[in-house]
Parts: sequence; C-alpha cells; structure tokens
Amino acid sequence: MFHSGLTVTNPSCIEAPLPKGVSDFLPETADKITFIASRIHSVFDLWGFRRMITPLLEFEDVLALGMGEELRGKTFRFEDRQTGKLLAIPPDITPQVARIVATRMHALPLPHRIYYNGRVLRQAQMQSGRSREIFQSGVELIGLDSPEADAEMVAMAVEVLKGLGFTGFKIDLGHIAFYRGIMDAASLSEAVRRPLQEAIAKKEVSAVRSLLEGEKVSDRVKEEIALLPRLFGGREVIEEAARIVGNDRSKRALDNLAQVIEILDIYGVAEHLTVDLGEIRGLDYHTGITFEGFVPGVGEAVCSGGRYDDLTANYGFPAPATGFAFNIMALLAGLSRKPEVEASRSRDFLIFNQKDDRREALEIAQKLRASGFTCARDIIKRDLESSLDYARKMDIRMLLVIGADNCKDNELYLVRTADHRGVAVTREELFDKGLEEKFDRQGENHG
Repeated sequence: MFHSGLTVTNPSCIEAPLPKGVSDFLPETADKITFIASRIHSVFDLWGFRRMITPLLEFEDVLALGMGEELRGKTFRFEDRQTGKLLAIPPDITPQVARIVATRMHALPLPHRIYYNGRVLRQAQMQSGRSREIFQSGVELIGLDSPEADAEMVAMAVEVLKGLGFTGFKIDLGHIAFYRGIMDAASLSEAVRRPLQEAIAKKEVSAVRSLLEGEKVSDRVKEEIALLPRLFGGREVIEEAARIVGNDRSKRALDNLAQVIEILDIYGVAEHLTVDLGEIRGLDYHTGITFEGFVPGVGEAVCSGGRYDDLTANYGFPAPATGFAFNIMALLAGLSRKPEVEASRSRDFLIFNQKDDRREALEIAQKLRASGFTCARDIIKRDLESSLDYARKMDIRMLLVIGADNCKDNELYLVRTADHRGVAVTREELFDKGLEEKFDRQGENHG
C-alpha cells in the first residue's frame, strides 16, 4: 500500500516492456495530440463533414475486399475464438468507411461527407524503426466525380496546416492514372514492373534506364518512362508531360490534374502546390488525383490521400470517392516547439487551502470550472512550497491560495508557477480572463 508523500525511487524492479513499434503517451504528449486533433476536426466540421467511428476489429475476409496487396501485407490477423474466423485489426480506416457507406448508408442521398479519428496498426519491418501504430484524422467525400471534389480535399489540407501555424509547407500533387496509362501502354513484363516502380518512386533515373534496356518496347515509351522521375516542379510540368506522353489515359489524367489546379487557384493556395507525376506511392485503391503534404523539418508526409472510385463497389455499391488523412504523430513532430501546442499541456489552477474548512475551496473550484477554467484541488496535506513545486511539474499555471495571511477577507492569493510571483485578487477578479495582466502590472509597480 502506498501512502501520500511516498516516493518510488526504483521502478525498474518491475519490467513492463512494450512490443516494438508502439508507445505509451504520457499526459504532456497526449495533450498535444488532443490539441492537434481538435484543430483538424474543427476544420472538418466547418466544411460540413460529419464524424464516424469505425470498429477496432473486422472480419479479415470482409476487410480484405477494400485493401490492395500492399495493405493486406501489413495487416495484423488472428483467430476469433467465438467464430473460428480470421479477424483483422484495420491498417487503414478508408476501407472501413467504404464498407459502412456501401452496406449501411446506401439508401441515403449522396454525397456523403464523413470524417474520422482513430488509430490503425500496420506491420513494419523490425529494422525500419517505424511505428506500427498510426494516429489518423481524415475525411472521405463519397458520391462526387468532380475536379472540385478533389480540389476541396487539397484546400482543406492547406487550411488545416495554416491553422496549425505551419509555413513553407508543400502539397505534392500527382495522378496515378498518368503513370498507369504509360505502364499499360508499355506492356512490360511482370518481372520488371515492380523494381521499375520502386526506382521511379526513388527518382533513380539511371536505374530506370538500366531496367528498360532489355525490354521489348518502343524507344518513345522507354523515353516516357525514363522521364517520370524528372516530372517534378510547378504547373509547367503538366505542359511538359503533355508533349511527351502518347496514350489517351495519361492525357486525360493531365487534363484532370490541370482542372483541379485551376480550381485550387480560386481557393488561393497555389503557392503551396507542386506537381510530381513520378510520385506513385499511393495506396493500391487510388484511381486518380493523389497528393501528399510535407512540412519543414519532418522527413515524412504529414497528410496523404486521393481519389479512389472503385473502392465502395467492392462492397456492392459503386460510387466515386475522394479523401485524405493526416498522420497526427508526423504533425506533432513538426509542431513540438510551437507555443500554442506547448500551451495545450497546461492547466489553469491548483487550489491550496490553508483553512480548516474545505467548503470555500470546493465552491471556488466549482465556479472556476463553470467559467471555463481548469481547476484541481491539492487534497494532499503539504506545505506551500511543496504544493507550488507540484503545480510547476504538472504544468499548472497558477496556485490559488485560500486563507493566505497577507490577504483581506474578500481576497485570495495567486502565485504564478512560472516565476513564483504572487498577487492578491478579489473573488470577482479571479474569474477575469486577463489575470496575467494583473501580474505584469504588479511587476511594473514594484519596479
């Protein structure tokens, strides 16, 4: 049994390791994650999307209908003792939304504007060091086959990133049908398609040319494929690609991409856009526009998505669709030192009661919470310095002392934990949102 004031100095006597690729998130980090998610959700709400909550488990054969080979290879599976069937932990939420829309919402009018927040698990190579647990906040717009729908996704992503305080970020736009049109026209052997795709994704021009040397395709097609890693830059890339490409599918893809960018000009987000026609890292279910968002200082995409017109059809309900998701932990990596995110960890008040009667302390705590302040009571009996030290370590901004010797009957004493500066306030002033100014005024007077 632990008593108040007892300090555990050697917790290592209990071993509680975690599987590789997952983490505990202590309150400071959890507060930041919650702050980021709430900012994302506020934008989704403002754009007219409604939240959906998906299950943690699915039958593997049902979930597999909405996943390509890549995602199936990253899925955690195990047997259900109740049914004997194979269960799966979803590696991505979009296939779940597609299933729900197709099987439970098909009678409702289109389009469906849905957003979600959740965690998924993906198998990862042990030596990669990558997390197997991914925090996703995303949207799905189902029922619209329109460049404006695709542009809406990109514009929302930009709005979220701006709202979180990012500058200098980029949204890389691609089109999976442009790449597939070239590859289909080339009729390459299966043995070379996969390594060629990897070389294109890594922008390895010499490796691409080397892989094509032994293939029986025309020089023009070889040139089209060899140029893919270099088709990166501004919208002039679309014009350059149009001069090179010969097949109709790729040409239609370029027209579609140009239309989306034209609409994004109206949104006023052109400065954040780049075009990358060699970007082919979209999930297997993507069919059209794809995009990824990158912020300074983070080595992975903070958001990604695109069009996936065939996914709901796998569950018996054909409908065009587009969507994207934020990787919240990647966002956190880019925001970890931003003042607003740091401030999200803090709480407002800790009440320290020097009176024998607890009634006043409890009543003031209730009124503070009703006024929108966070407030905790220091129930443990300890001295003022110990309580102040606790408040500082718990990121509580102010210690509220009831019954301080230097206060009048209608006054309370506030101590700011950051600098231990104290000031007497009346009960009315306590509920003023500008309390920090009172500390600063007092400092000026003392000066």
